[in-house]
Amino acid sequence: MAQDSVKINLQNQYGSRLKEANVLVDGISYKTDLKGDVTFKATTADSIVVDQLALGKSSVAVKDIPANDIVVIYKPFSWKDLLTPMFYIINGGLWLIIFIIFAETGLLAGFFLPGDSLLFITGIYAVELINKGLGFSAGEYGSLFLLILLVSIAGIIGNAAGYWFGLKSGPFLYQRKDTWIFKKKYLYQAHDFYEKHGGGAVVIARFLPIIRTFAPIVAGIVKMDKKKFMFFNVIGCVAWVLTMILAGHFLQKWLMSSFDFDLKEHLELIVIGIVLVTTAPVIIKLVTGKAKKPTNLQATEQLPPNEK
Repeated sequence: MAQDSVKINLQNQYGSRLKEANVLVDGISYKTDLKGDVTFKATTADSIVVDQLALGKSSVAVKDIPANDIVVIYKPFSWKDLLTPMFYIINGGLWLIIFIIFAETGLLAGFFLPGDSLLFITGIYAVELINKGLGFSAGEYGSLFLLILLVSIAGIIGNAAGYWFGLKSGPFLYQRKDTWIFKKKYLYQAHDFYEKHGGGAVVIARFLPIIRTFAPIVAGIVKMDKKKFMFFNVIGCVAWVLTMILAGHFLQKWLMSSFDFDLKEHLELIVIGIVLVTTAPVIIKLVTGKAKKPTNLQATEQLPPNEK
């Protein structure tokens, strides 16, 4: 049987290209380039064996290679996938994204979730997410509006839940011992941030990972006026969601139309860049900040409510 020249592009299920992966065909070894492309000789009866450290070995029949020449190799789940925005977009879509945005401030364990990069990449896939998540087509701008509306509501409710939790459970948090999920130092940092910026901290904190998880809790602990908190909560959440989603959507659109540059092919670099930019203030604070004695608030919150 005559062999034909076959060109394919190898990707994992998150759309990341498999660079320099080994491809074995009929005893001959090939290697993908930096774009994940590889060309080899094969018949329809052959199978290719892809071998990459992160994926292990996977076999694909040449006859099953799709017409668009993109071969998806599924990587096994690892805990690092929880830091990958495409994990949530592919496995849960719109409704999982909405839950993630709620959990990042509504649940203490949500501080490690990729809020900024998730929203940025969500903006790139806005139309697809709304079409699949709601079951109908709303067009480009309709999809953006619905996506921003739903995610904003989730974020506002998440912050409100954090505020309520701080209002009801604040004293116990300062007495609680550190665990791998909960670190008391995050409460102290959020408290200092809140004291410095006042009500605007609720807005600013939305753009700062980790801080945005604990800022509404601290607002509840210090019994910030509920109406004032909700005012800043709505402004901060809508500003954050608008900025991230619109930046992702229109930057992708502009780069494609002007330079034929597809951000979908560079999602890993986008995530790294956003993480570096958004976490830089937090990292600098952690590195340069000095240990402080408990504030009056911290000392007070360790007392039962009837002893304050």
